[in-house]
Amino acid sequence: MTKRILAVTLAMLAVFSCGKKKETEQVAETPKKPNIIFIMTDDHALQAISAYGYPISQLAKTPNIDRLAKNGALFTNNFCTNSLCGPSRATILTGKFSHMNGFRMNGDKFDNTQKTLPKYLQEAGYKTAVIGKWHLSSDPTGFDHWDILNDQGNYYNPEFITTTGKVVTDGYATDLITDKSIAWIDENKKGDKPFFLMVHHKAPHRNWMPALRHLNMYDSIQFPIPDTYYAKHEGQPAAQQQLMTIYDDMYEGHDLKITKKEGSPKLAHNPWTNDFDRMTPLQRKVWDSAYQAKNDAFHKANLHGKELAEYKYQRYVQDYLATIASVDEGVGKILDYLDANGLTDNTIVVYTSDQGFYMGENGWFDKRFMYELSMKQPLLIQYPEKIQKGKIVSGMTQNLDFASTFLDYAGVQIPSDFQGKSLRPLLENTIKDDNFRDALYYHYYDYPAFHMVKRHYGVRTSRYKLIHFYDDIDVWEMYDLKTDPEEQHNIYNSPEYASIQKELHARLKELQTEYKVTDKELETTPKEKIDKAYENFKKLRGTPIK
Repeated sequence: MTKRILAVTLAMLAVFSCGKKKETEQVAETPKKPNIIFIMTDDHALQAISAYGYPISQLAKTPNIDRLAKNGALFTNNFCTNSLCGPSRATILTGKFSHMNGFRMNGDKFDNTQKTLPKYLQEAGYKTAVIGKWHLSSDPTGFDHWDILNDQGNYYNPEFITTTGKVVTDGYATDLITDKSIAWIDENKKGDKPFFLMVHHKAPHRNWMPALRHLNMYDSIQFPIPDTYYAKHEGQPAAQQQLMTIYDDMYEGHDLKITKKEGSPKLAHNPWTNDFDRMTPLQRKVWDSAYQAKNDAFHKANLHGKELAEYKYQRYVQDYLATIASVDEGVGKILDYLDANGLTDNTIVVYTSDQGFYMGENGWFDKRFMYELSMKQPLLIQYPEKIQKGKIVSGMTQNLDFASTFLDYAGVQIPSDFQGKSLRPLLENTIKDDNFRDALYYHYYDYPAFHMVKRHYGVRTSRYKLIHFYDDIDVWEMYDLKTDPEEQHNIYNSPEYASIQKELHARLKELQTEYKVTDKELETTPKEKIDKAYENFKKLRGTPIK
């Protein structure tokens, strides 16, 4: 009898043990939600990221940003929906086009009551934070913690806004944002919740003020001048009428840091003095010392015409790339922190910019146009658990897709009103790049405004682009990106492209229907307002050095 009881007891223990083992295994198999770190700069051209291989970037490499490409995925055809700071940020937060989220142009106020990516992640159990540039007028919502730059922010001793008010913080903006971000991660890494952190840098936005340690970083380098630097923009009326040319429209003092005369530290034309006035006496002393020699040499050279135009290009690019150096260092610090704290494998790290940017192509700086280098955004994503190292993604993607992607990886159902698609199938090789999307829609509204780029919309396929510029003009442009990648030859109404032009018009109409674009988006501006804007910007420009 005792043996029988013992046998039954052992059998029951075995069953219980087996059940416990299966239960344990089941718990172990439940995937842990990934942390997400979304690093976004302002106006960082993909030409200035060495992983993309452009000639200019090989002279000013970004080794830490490149780590993301080496250890994860690099996207070669990622685009924005509206090439401007605020609208891009609103699209990323909402997964919707500008006309749907209500933020069409800078100066609008973001409706912070609408459902956004951080709000969905909060509901899914994430701790959320945004640190750095916000630039959406209304306060951030959906974040457990926010510490944002006031408006555009300043490079030196910037003012940050939190729930408790505003405070000027001594230091350099890029370094401060990086350090604040790492501190927040450190506070939340051991919690029972995954985290979502938006690290939003001001750099390398105009006026390209490098950290003191990088002031003369590229002074000895002559960067290659783009072949299109002196483009005439034939057949491109909107391009002819813009105000974003390096040699005509940059402010010599504010943008190029050129002084009034030899031996003086006083800047030439500088309508926004606060960027320099807010520096401490010690910071300004180091700054002036770094620039004095090359400014004196400039005045002695007495340059004119083409020589002056190309000198301005070098000054612009040298400062722009030196401003990126601190961003790259910051990315390295975050990646090193993740490695040192065992967070790398279960953390999605994204690097992007709010849009593309011109580095002298077409003679320009800034963005706004639907042309490639303005519309195309850098995008690099690292997630060791799911993304193979060194992956290249050539499918056509947009910032419209970011929110859907993060929700997908967080195990959250993508809302039906989101207009983007998750990039997860591309990242995990469950769809071919060419099958992800056949066409992109773009719409720019900010006119009349800085740089006076006309309102326009259009469609881009894998090979062709159709653009309609409207408001005070009514012009169509079309490009064959295979034969004319720099978009110098408008082929609209060319007989040999007649059938393709018809197809593009049809596809454009389909996209506008799909994305619910109404006639409201085609409203125009009174001529008086446009004329006044041109007049105001002419006054703001001052007398150029020629």
